[in-house]
Amino acid sequence: MLGFGLGLRPTHYSAIEASMSGVAGIDWFEIISENYMVPGGPPLRHLDRIRARYPMVMHGVSLSIGSTAPLDPDYLHDLKNLAARVQPAWISDHLCWTGIAGLNMHDLLPLPFTEEALDHVAARVHQVQDYLGRPILLENTSSYVTFTQSVLPEWEFLAELTRRTGCQLLLDVNNVYVNAFNHGFDARLFIDSLPRAAVRQIHLAGHQNNGTHIVDTHDHPMIDAVWDLYAHAIGRLGPVATMIERDDNIPPLAELVAELDRARVVAAAAMSLEAVA
Repeated sequence: MLGFGLGLRPTHYSAIEASMSGVAGIDWFEIISENYMVPGGPPLRHLDRIRARYPMVMHGVSLSIGSTAPLDPDYLHDLKNLAARVQPAWISDHLCWTGIAGLNMHDLLPLPFTEEALDHVAARVHQVQDYLGRPILLENTSSYVTFTQSVLPEWEFLAELTRRTGCQLLLDVNNVYVNAFNHGFDARLFIDSLPRAAVRQIHLAGHQNNGTHIVDTHDHPMIDAVWDLYAHAIGRLGPVATMIERDDNIPPLAELVAELDRARVVAAAAMSLEAVA
């Protein structure tokens, strides 16, 4: 269990690198894989300096595991090379598709939760894991529409995918909250239905509530209801490496570290209650 980490963002490079002994309160960093799948330049120089002091994990946004287009061999090659450089604790991406016919829509598009889609994604997960030589983590995404063809709840789709492929899960607690609000299901049932051993990482983030629907924006602090759902997840799953995502309106590093400290407190309290129960 890596502990509590943050997403590595360029705006924080200087503050992180200025601390010779490491920034107190940050146990590890998650990088966006595509930001460093480059032949050279400043991003890799910063990456190497920070990686020398902190454990890292890799998180991608372009694997497009759910697309019907063939997996991109150049992308997989670059991803594997970056992993050799970073030596991440694990590699993750999203259960989604991002485009088709060579077009990347730069969005995490939802899948229909059908047996056909499950077969398709499982076969592609095996391909990726065989190529990388390691299991991958897949993250539950936020969504704003559902498919009439879906016959499985999202949590059953995820659980069965892990059973068939040996992949693991990156549980985004905020996305569970967003989807529960948008689609009218029980967020705690979602978490309670996941196989405990498969959940290796947790994401926490903020969102924008528009009244009739919630948009996953990663530009606000977490609300109390998401903190409560996180406490439930830790109580159900046990200690899981936890990270805060912030992709817009990024505050100074100290503010995110303070939010990360709250995650530590919430997790410790949830574990204490579970031990008593």
